[in-house]
Amino acid sequence: MSSSFSVTGTDVTTDRLVLRSWTAGEAAAVVDGVRLPHWAEDFPAEGDQVIAGLLAEQPAWLGLYGHRLITERDSGLLIGSIGLFWPPSDGTLEIGYGIVASRRGLGHASEATRALTGFAFTAPGVHMVRAEVELSNPASIRVLEKAGFQRSDTGTGQNTVRYGVTAPVRR
Repeated sequence: MSSSFSVTGTDVTTDRLVLRSWTAGEAAAVVDGVRLPHWAEDFPAEGDQVIAGLLAEQPAWLGLYGHRLITERDSGLLIGSIGLFWPPSDGTLEIGYGIVASRRGLGHASEATRALTGFAFTAPGVHMVRAEVELSNPASIRVLEKAGFQRSDTGTGQNTVRYGVTAPVRR
C-alpha cells in the first residue's frame, strides 16, 4: 500500500484532501441539525450523524489517531468523515469512512483511507488496519481494494466481510 500524505500538527493532508479532527462545535452542529457554511450541500450523511453523537462518549476518538472530517482542498468544503476506532486491539485498528453522495466516485474515499491507514501505522504498536463491509456494498469494497486492503475473513455480521492491510516492514 503506497500512500502519499503529510502531517502538519494533527492534520493529515493528501494531494486533494485534508483530514482533520472534529471540533466540539462541529459535532454539536451535526447532532443539533445546524448547517455550517463550509459543509457540502449533502453533509452530514447518516454515518456522520452517528459518529458526531458518539464523540462525547468516546473521547479517544477525538485524539490524534481518532475520527476526522474530510475537506476538499480546492473547494474548502467538508465532504465526509473517516476515523480509526481507538484504542487498538492487539495491534489492530478498525477504520470507517463515508463520503457524501455528491462527491462519490471521485476517488476521495480511497485517497483518505490510504492516507489515514498510513498515518495509523505511525502509532506505537499498530501493525494492522481492518474494515468490515457489507457484501451488498460493492462500492465500499472497491474503496478498500483501491486503498490496498485485502479480503481477510468473514465479518461479524451474516453478510459482511473483513478487509485488512498490514504495516509495511520498516527498514
